[in-house]
Amino acid sequence: MNVAEDFTIPYMVYLQSFPEPCVGSLIHPEWLLTTAHCPLPVKIRLGVYQPNIKNKKEQVRNYSMVVPHPEFNAGSLNNDLVMIKLSKAAALNNQVGTIAIAMEPLPVNNSCFIPTWTWSKYKNHKDPDSLQNVNNSVISKTECREAYKTYNIRDSMMCVGIVPGRRLPCKEVTAAPALCHGVQGILTFVDGCVLRADVGIYTRIINYIPWIENTVPNN
Repeated sequence: MNVAEDFTIPYMVYLQSFPEPCVGSLIHPEWLLTTAHCPLPVKIRLGVYQPNIKNKKEQVRNYSMVVPHPEFNAGSLNNDLVMIKLSKAAALNNQVGTIAIAMEPLPVNNSCFIPTWTWSKYKNHKDPDSLQNVNNSVISKTECREAYKTYNIRDSMMCVGIVPGRRLPCKEVTAAPALCHGVQGILTFVDGCVLRADVGIYTRIINYIPWIENTVPNN
């Protein structure tokens, strides 16, 4: 098997943008979810394992609509979500698929699967060359506030990782999803590196289910 062409995490979408790329999560054949603070993608690539290598099976799209959450605040990163409609629906197959939105909140200490792309050598390529993942635990807001004393950790946010976190320099693609019975959170900020289990602040998706469910059929 040619790993670069055949192995993907099907719902992960590579949002190729400037100055930094982001992860999108495909929640519908025409729609993906990511953070509102991400720059608009120049190119949307589905079915990607190593973004620095183009493969014959990946699907490339533009966007036809961008719907940021109406109460997104760039200063506080509150309501840090945007829905992006593809210019053409994804062709679902073994390499490209959708992921459900979590419908129930996850208790503290439960584990989430978090995938993202990174650079095996610090930004040796323009695009990342490695797809990695980690299992991190949901922590309480009290623990999270200890880790981020200068941030207002709101009810619309959840924190995943270890406390206090090592916070060494690293480079990984932002907006990674936290997957626990579906998409439970989307990474909005981390002081450090989620793949190393540093505490990340995620937008808590369950708070936004009505907005997501209204956006898809009405656009």
